[in-house]
Amino acid sequence: SAGTEPSVFLNTLTPKFYVALTGTSSLISGLILIFEWWYFRKYGTSFIEQVSVSHLRPLLGGVESSTTTGLFSSVNGEAEPRPSVSECKVWRNPLNLFRGAEYSRYTWVTGKEPLTYYDMNLSAQDHQTFFTGDTQQLKLEDTVMQKAWRERNPQARIRAAYQAIEMNHECAAAYVLLAEEEATTITEAERLFKQALRSGKSGKDINLLVYIKRRLAMCARKLGRIKEAVKMMRDLMKEFPLLGMLNIHENLLEALLELQAYADVQAVLAKYDDISLPKSATICYTSALLKARAVSDKFSPEAASRRGLSTAEMNAVEAIHRAVEFNPHVPKYLLEMKSLILPPEHILKRGDSEAVAYAFFHLQHWKRAEGALNLLHCTWEGTFRIIPYPLEKGHLFYPYPGCTETADRELLPSFHEVSVYPKKELPFFILFTAGLCSFTAMLAMLTHQFPELMGVFAKAFFSTLFAPLGFFADKMESFMPSSFWHQLTRI
Repeated sequence: SAGTEPSVFLNTLTPKFYVALTGTSSLISGLILIFEWWYFRKYGTSFIEQVSVSHLRPLLGGVESSTTTGLFSSVNGEAEPRPSVSECKVWRNPLNLFRGAEYSRYTWVTGKEPLTYYDMNLSAQDHQTFFTGDTQQLKLEDTVMQKAWRERNPQARIRAAYQAIEMNHECAAAYVLLAEEEATTITEAERLFKQALRSGKSGKDINLLVYIKRRLAMCARKLGRIKEAVKMMRDLMKEFPLLGMLNIHENLLEALLELQAYADVQAVLAKYDDISLPKSATICYTSALLKARAVSDKFSPEAASRRGLSTAEMNAVEAIHRAVEFNPHVPKYLLEMKSLILPPEHILKRGDSEAVAYAFFHLQHWKRAEGALNLLHCTWEGTFRIIPYPLEKGHLFYPYPGCTETADRELLPSFHEVSVYPKKELPFFILFTAGLCSFTAMLAMLTHQFPELMGVFAKAFFSTLFAPLGFFADKMESFMPSSFWHQLTRI
């Protein structure tokens, strides 16, 4: 009968079959687990889930949610339009290093490329648009420089710059490229920028003039002439007040912190740390540093837990919480829980790239303020108890954008482990394959060690599993005529 056929089949199976079955299952599930783990570490998502969402959902008639770019909940729970324009906008790093004098030296020593192609391509686009003259008709040397910025090979860019200088000895953009890429020291870069300034004064390209003066101020800062750099930056901000999007004030803040001119730092913050102006990690964390510096030298967690926080200490803690909410990646770099790399030429606000850029230049200022890092260490994680989970609302700022991880992976080199916030939980399929691999491996080991006993258990398990099918088949056979089964078998 139909009910005895499964039992006959099971009786013919040997223990070797069960060992081979469980071993093969364990191997396949292990390979899937390894691939899923690698894919999750590299791209931050499960491959199986991604394929299911992108391919199977449309086949099943599912529709992806279209509310991600619509409305979101504000602090008071009301629906507000999402600020999608600046949420994931990539900004030029105000303190970006010099390619020839700094980035290239890192490559010579380590053999690693600190800049990604995506980052350098953004810089090329910036230079093409920023250094194009006001006139519609470009000069011949300007056309050469337009092509020079697009060249991927550094030597090809340098050759094109010399070609432009041969056409016109007053081509300021060509000297800028040589200062950025060919100069191997800051002193040499400064000399070329001064030559570019002399050549650029005769032209009408304000953007190029501002860029050159800013880089000259940065050269002075790097060469130790900090007061001169501060004066140059102040003059530049006074001369071109409408170019606030260049964030020259962040260069000024860093130089003033190096001078330990904290009153001047506070004056700059009073102007730029305004609710109507865009924020940055430099603004938020510098404000926190000044408030922490006022109390950190005498701060003790034990004493604070006994007597409570004073008003000044409460202000410092709230400033740290505000800064951490804006960019939660910074504290691990300041506390040296994560290794620093050279900052990219472009950053994403509130992302890991901005955290790297800020900590690279400002870690020394936090170390100089006695006890500031200790106060940060004791209080920064308390921020996450204030922020609603799962981040559907913000506390002091808009909810943390979900696009930072993808952009940061494009901006930061592959050897850097990108910081992700909020910390992603392991996908279901990784946990499932891990459990399946462990279970089948255990079965394979037990079957190999105790073949007879596991064979009895396997036969009992499969007999129980097939029993409902056998019962159903017997009932169907009693209801259906025997000729029907005979015809069905022939078919």
